Amino acid sequence: MRWQHEGVQLQVHDPIARAVIESAADAIVAVDHEHRVTVWNPAAERMFGWTAAEMMGRVPPIVPDELTAEHNAVQERLLTRRAGEGDSGRISIATRRFCRSGRLIDVRIDTSLLRDTKGDTLGWVGVYHPVEEDEVAQHHMAERARLVRRLNDIVADLNAELDLAVVLDRITAALIELTGADASGFVRIEGERLRLVSLAGLPERMRGATADLRSSLVGELLRTGKTVKLASGAQRLGDLIWSELPGLHTITLGLSYLQNRPYGALYALFSGRRPGHTELELLELLAGHAGVAVGNAVAYAEAVRQRAHERAVIDASADGIAVLDRDGLVCQWNPAATRLTGVPTERALGGPLPFDAPAPGSIRTLRLPSGVWLEVLAAEVAETDELVVDFRDVSEAKALEEAKDLFLATTSHELRTPITVVRGFASTLVNRWDELPDTDRRAAVATIADRAESLARLVEHLLLGSRAGADELAVTIDAFDLAHVITGVVAGFRSLSPLHQVELELDPHLPFCQGDALATDIVLGQLLENAFKYSPDGGVVRVRATSEDQNLIVTVTDEGIGIAPGDHERIFERFVQGEAGDRRRFGGIGLGLYIVKRLTEAQHGTITAHPAPQGPGTRMRLTLRQTP
Repeated sequence: MRWQHEGVQLQVHDPIARAVIESAADAIVAVDHEHRVTVWNPAAERMFGWTAAEMMGRVPPIVPDELTAEHNAVQERLLTRRAGEGDSGRISIATRRFCRSGRLIDVRIDTSLLRDTKGDTLGWVGVYHPVEEDEVAQHHMAERARLVRRLNDIVADLNAELDLAVVLDRITAALIELTGADASGFVRIEGERLRLVSLAGLPERMRGATADLRSSLVGELLRTGKTVKLASGAQRLGDLIWSELPGLHTITLGLSYLQNRPYGALYALFSGRRPGHTELELLELLAGHAGVAVGNAVAYAEAVRQRAHERAVIDASADGIAVLDRDGLVCQWNPAATRLTGVPTERALGGPLPFDAPAPGSIRTLRLPSGVWLEVLAAEVAETDELVVDFRDVSEAKALEEAKDLFLATTSHELRTPITVVRGFASTLVNRWDELPDTDRRAAVATIADRAESLARLVEHLLLGSRAGADELAVTIDAFDLAHVITGVVAGFRSLSPLHQVELELDPHLPFCQGDALATDIVLGQLLENAFKYSPDGGVVRVRATSEDQNLIVTVTDEGIGIAPGDHERIFERFVQGEAGDRRRFGGIGLGLYIVKRLTEAQHGTITAHPAPQGPGTRMRLTLRQTP
């Protein structure tokens, strides 16, 4: 008896030995170093279904992919043992092998090295024993226990992962591992369409492809009311998801639910082995667990999205927002909170609020050491025992409120004084007209006229201030002679005070101005009035007008008390004067420069305040546009 393959020759001259091999009840299979068959006895034909003629010289397709590592490890161990121990030895294992029908059979294999008469290694020889029923049962139980353990590990791994895409990819990979499928995929139900969102064993370019739900196997499964389906043979196998798996013969699919509604389906595709009830059971279990894992990932993604949305709203808020935990320590602190309080986030977190919070549901106004006024509102989150504190800067409103109070007090004073004088002199004239000499009567009338003029100016300022605040200051933009306007204003002021000397310097070629002559007259009059008022000891008031870069520049410089640092911009606000004592010392209601600024801006010009170039005093700089 002789078996020969490409120079590897086995000869059995003993008729009894030959008869033993041919008559053996157990399958005997020998392979060379390339794993190609050199011996395939009749019992092997009966066990596996392939004839010796079909198998000689081929690698036998009987080892499942998941057991390839086990098979290779046995052969490698025999080679290592021979090299180390000088004995070929024998290894016996209980395992499973494919037969021609695609069914897995349980066998026990005794594997040894195959040697020639000289002791050289030719390959391996395996004797395959059918496993008895009790051994099969034990093997099935052991295999089932292994699968259950592995399934538990996979489920734990899935539930620990919160990235939806990663969860789906791990599910499809696990399905191949557990069922021995050749490919797998997960489709998500999107209305009346299916979308392939995860795959394994299929071309990556298919990810994201869609198909009609109603005409698909998923649609058929949904209509049956079942959770798993097996399709094979003449059933439709050329659909989108599995059409590119060569040799496909069987499909299994199981539904995954999210919040008791079908979310998607898990597919296992077979082109080699054929699945049985165990594979269907594993598919159903994994699809069910997939729904749970997907639900966790979706809920986490929604929570992250909601949290990010809330965080964006909080961070973008102009109000300062702080969240205090149940111990009263800051656990959230937005950028506006840092801007308002000056406390950086890293210092605020984990510490107490830098000011006293009001009781939940109430509002309080407080002043920080920096001088900023805050309006603070607190609200309690009952579910978490947290306190949300919202605070905003009301310094401007507070200052305006204080300024209005001061304005009312000052206006009352400004009105009371001239009215008292007018009433007093008028009463004197009425009651003592005949007793008073002509000079006294004229002096009394002059005083009344002067006080009436003061009242008129005060009322004019109030009216202009009101219109300016409502953006109702009307100006007419036209060309006018600025030099003429300045000359007229200066002439009117030169005789008002014996203590002040007004000097005028005009560019002889001063261009015409593009603006409103009356508004400019009011502006210049107010600037000169302020120059006189805030230089009570007198001095020189210099008025200068020049042209510069298509603009006309008018400066009014006095030798008075000047403006305190930091107040050069504030003095143009409503009801504001340079310092707290100015109202009492100099009078006024704080509207003059506010009106000046609004009238200037209405002409598209600018007005700014600066220290005098030399010595004490103030320089006001008015910029207007010259005619094109």
